[in-house]
Amino acid sequence: MIVKRADKAGFCFGVKRALDMAERTVETSSAVSFGPLIHNQQVVQRLEKQGIRVVNGLEEAKADQALIIRSHGVAPRVYEEAEKEGIKVVDATCPFVQKAQHLAAESAQKGHQVIVVGDKLHPEVQGILGWAGVQAIPIQTVEEARELPAYSNLAVLAQTTQLAASFAEIVEELKQHAEHLTVHDTICNATAERQKAARELAGIVDIMVVVGGRNSANTRKLASICAESTKTYLIETAEELEADWFSEAKTAGLTAGASTPDWIIEEVFKKMSEINEDGMDMASWDVGFQELHLGAQVTGKVVKITNDEVFVDIGWKSEGVIPLSELKVARQTNPADVVSIGDEITAVVIRVENSEGHTVLSKRKADEAGAQDRLKQLAESKEEIQAKVIETVKGGLVVDVGMRGFVPASQIQLGYVEDLNQFLGQTLRLRLLEFEPAKRKVILSQKVILEEEKAKKRKHLLETLKEGDVVSGEVRRMADFGVFVDIGGLDGLLHISDMAYTRIKHPSEILKVGDHVEVQVLKLDQATGKISLGLKQLKESPWAQADQKYPLGSIVTGKVVRIVTFGAFVQLEDGVDGLIHISQISNRRISKVEEVLKVGDMVSAKVIECKPEVKRISLSIREAASDADKVQNQQAIAEQPEIKSMTIGDALGEKLSPENND
Repeated sequence: MIVKRADKAGFCFGVKRALDMAERTVETSSAVSFGPLIHNQQVVQRLEKQGIRVVNGLEEAKADQALIIRSHGVAPRVYEEAEKEGIKVVDATCPFVQKAQHLAAESAQKGHQVIVVGDKLHPEVQGILGWAGVQAIPIQTVEEARELPAYSNLAVLAQTTQLAASFAEIVEELKQHAEHLTVHDTICNATAERQKAARELAGIVDIMVVVGGRNSANTRKLASICAESTKTYLIETAEELEADWFSEAKTAGLTAGASTPDWIIEEVFKKMSEINEDGMDMASWDVGFQELHLGAQVTGKVVKITNDEVFVDIGWKSEGVIPLSELKVARQTNPADVVSIGDEITAVVIRVENSEGHTVLSKRKADEAGAQDRLKQLAESKEEIQAKVIETVKGGLVVDVGMRGFVPASQIQLGYVEDLNQFLGQTLRLRLLEFEPAKRKVILSQKVILEEEKAKKRKHLLETLKEGDVVSGEVRRMADFGVFVDIGGLDGLLHISDMAYTRIKHPSEILKVGDHVEVQVLKLDQATGKISLGLKQLKESPWAQADQKYPLGSIVTGKVVRIVTFGAFVQLEDGVDGLIHISQISNRRISKVEEVLKVGDMVSAKVIECKPEVKRISLSIREAASDADKVQNQQAIAEQPEIKSMTIGDALGEKLSPENND
């Protein structure tokens, strides 16, 4: 006999939540539950052993005990009375039931006649009626709905475990009894999923076993659904199973109500496996025959790969098939890039049978389901993860984190991203910003990590950096007055005046964005984090050797670079200018420098003052010219031919010579 278990069975979210809350409460204080916490005798007995006693009225509770409201919920008066008595309330009402309670209260406040469809004696229905007010009417059948009079405004809602088909039938009847009918579909999704899974399983097996409390409404409904398709037995524990039930069965199905714990289901499951006339043990059928209903998770081996499909042996009469679109989170062009023949993979059933008789599977959904718990933890812990960019889309990047994750363009890096394609194939460091599994919404950011690291570096730098330090950095931004240099988490200003000893008109004459430079810290404000940097300070000042290069009295040559009212500045070399005062320009008196000089003129001048310590050299064209005249005069005298000296005697003797007497 093959035993198959429904995928959706056992504790629902609301019941599990109530039990978790109860167990946490009893760890720190004495507690009682207002009525049985759930409709399962075995669980109630286990809770009693843990110290959680069942009470049926507030008078049985003590002020020092926590009062646990069961998952079915209660009427508002219970909260009010507990508050008066000073009793602490731990509200474990199922969120789906709370929703129904609030809708009932809102509808009553609007003046609508409230109809609650469900078991009138069930504690959940009793609680909802308490929220809807004394005028609310509980009904359970279509016949009861037909007996209702006509209403102007009617609001109808359902017990969370109500059969969807039954509720729909009653709603159709109520349309005949109201001018305006408001329908609140409060049937729990988990209940509907369990009922659907049970119905599908019952349709393919010879016998069904439903496990749960006999006083549980949702368990009884599961049993009635299964009984429509096959022979069905409702039991509470494994001890109730009888071998005779399975004597002619080749396949048996197992499901459980929302109040049935896993340990009871496992006991029943194990015993059903042992009742096997063919001697097949649990391990053999569990591997060979997997549950095939919508949403079931199956494991199998890849046996065939085509251009757009992968075929998987899942142990049934035909293989499961995975379409190309269901292979992976990233869009694929070739299935062979994802799986190989012989690979064992896990997939989710998305269609029990297609037109060719194959079960349609999704590896992508299985991967996503496996990733959800991890992503939920990461969303809470804010732990860093790494993921590869698989696609660029409008506004950002798509990454593979087990699900399709989206990184907005504004969250990729610290600066503006101009080209998203540059990141394709890259692995990013990411943190989860938003995670909504139901909407498959996964938003991530790399920027927040980079910002945190920059802030840490900034703090460290401010704590360790001091004026005079030489650091390396990268030019990030440029302005007319200088450039901003990133020195490892901090941006410092390198002013244009500290870039070079020569005068420059714009920083771009020396640097460009992206350049790596060594700079010196000139000023550091710890309070504001502002830093002034210098580049020229790392080079020797041309003024250091000025007194040797330009000694007093020496004649120098240079270009007029600037004219002011009191004189002209002459560039002697890069970073060294000398001033020719207007009084030292010409021998004649002039009223304007421009009468003699203009920018660009090459001039020679005499050094009449040199003070490197204050970066000042005074020049004189006038003195240079005067010195030149003196030199020229001296040279002219030196070049004059020598005249032989003569005495009077020599002159007279020349005249009285015998030759002249003739």
